[in-house]
Amino acid sequence: MPDGDRRRLLAAAGALALAGPGATVPARAQSRAIDVQQLRLEREDDGLFLSAMLRFELPPLVEDTLRRGVPVFFVAEAEVLRDRWYWSDQVVAASARYLRLAYQPLVRRWRLHVSPTPIGNGGLGVSLAQNFDELGDAMAAVQRLARWRIADLAQLDADGRYTVDFRFRLDVSQLPRPFQIGIAGRADWSMAVERSLRLVPPEGS
Repeated sequence: MPDGDRRRLLAAAGALALAGPGATVPARAQSRAIDVQQLRLEREDDGLFLSAMLRFELPPLVEDTLRRGVPVFFVAEAEVLRDRWYWSDQVVAASARYLRLAYQPLVRRWRLHVSPTPIGNGGLGVSLAQNFDELGDAMAAVQRLARWRIADLAQLDADGRYTVDFRFRLDVSQLPRPFQIGIAGRADWSMAVERSLRLVPPEGS
């Protein structure tokens, strides 16, 4: 990590540590609310697709961290489970989408990377990138999942009944290790939501 990035990271982590007793919360803090405004499934010839529209505000501490130049990570996960009356439901497909949001102070722009694999600070791997002039526009992209392919149609039986479990969270596990120590147990960094949808056989099956 370049010296400039290291100093910025340590300064941000130090600012959290010095936030004062008023910022201290129990280790098992409640997750902040994420509103799921829309969640739907579409079964098409080339796969099963999930679309979602989320709504949430970034806590001030998280936004301040972003503006200090420290990237913030989110992850969306989906599991497709087939009903089995004789045993626990069977996971037939699983998919994840990883998002890395960063502020670039020199150009005053926001950059969002989206990848099917975890994104670390050591490298961005295979990811799609978008640039935004405003944080609100970047967050709108984070909160919108459009036609996300979560399973191949070949993985689904035509007459099967399925449940799709959807999860979305602010992912502190991908932050640099020194920073994770500084934010442990803080409510502002606990944001998550879970929902389930039923997928029934198409009409005429």
